[in-house]
Amino acid sequence: MFEVKDLHVTIGDAEIIKGLTLSVPAGETHAIMGPNGSGKSTLAYALSGRDGYEVRKGTARLSGVDLLALEPEARAAQGLFLSFQYPVEIPGLSAIAFLKAALNAQRKARGEDPMSSPALLKLLREKAAALNISEEMLKRPLNVGFSGGEKKRFEALQMAVLQPRFAILDETDSGLDIDALKLVAENVNASRAPDRGLLVITHYQRLLDYIEPDKVHVLARGRIAKTGGPELALELEREGYDKYLKAAA
Repeated sequence: MFEVKDLHVTIGDAEIIKGLTLSVPAGETHAIMGPNGSGKSTLAYALSGRDGYEVRKGTARLSGVDLLALEPEARAAQGLFLSFQYPVEIPGLSAIAFLKAALNAQRKARGEDPMSSPALLKLLREKAAALNISEEMLKRPLNVGFSGGEKKRFEALQMAVLQPRFAILDETDSGLDIDALKLVAENVNASRAPDRGLLVITHYQRLLDYIEPDKVHVLARGRIAKTGGPELALELEREGYDKYLKAAA
């Protein structure tokens, strides 16, 4: 479903991703773990098409489509979703208006009619209730004045509404207390489907107590240094990343 081969990514003159290869089949959830500076967020941003992250070499395909040949909005229309580590604030744009614009833009790209306002509001209320998001919060400017937990719950709502084919969750546990973490994880787990893939990026094993991955990949110095099952996350929690950083040096 999702395949990255020999990916090299630079920021300015610095090469951050140095020949990364990764495959996530449909229906599977994979986790990438690594220390600060290993390239986790760089990988996420490069795959989503963020400015300043230059792919010098390699390929990235979603269901056979060359993502790197597409603009960011076209990648989203193909079903790629990125949950940001630090969601941005957009004053003057309500959360409802943002979700309506995002959903109908994707429907248009797929040749579908826009969703009517009553149907959209019903969908939003249903999905928001599962995340303890109030209707008042939906009317507020996007992420403005939201706590860290509220921002992450709202990103989980975006994923629930947009129903992407492949979602990259960049440190979605950042800033969450234990109750919010459980709630977001429950909704991520509910989004699993035979035709959808998930890539969870995290520092810590605690998120993987609630979102159990099929495979865990260790990212060290811009490369995948080790791949294993869920037990690999427990090893990293006990022993840290030192041996993988030394091996990748």
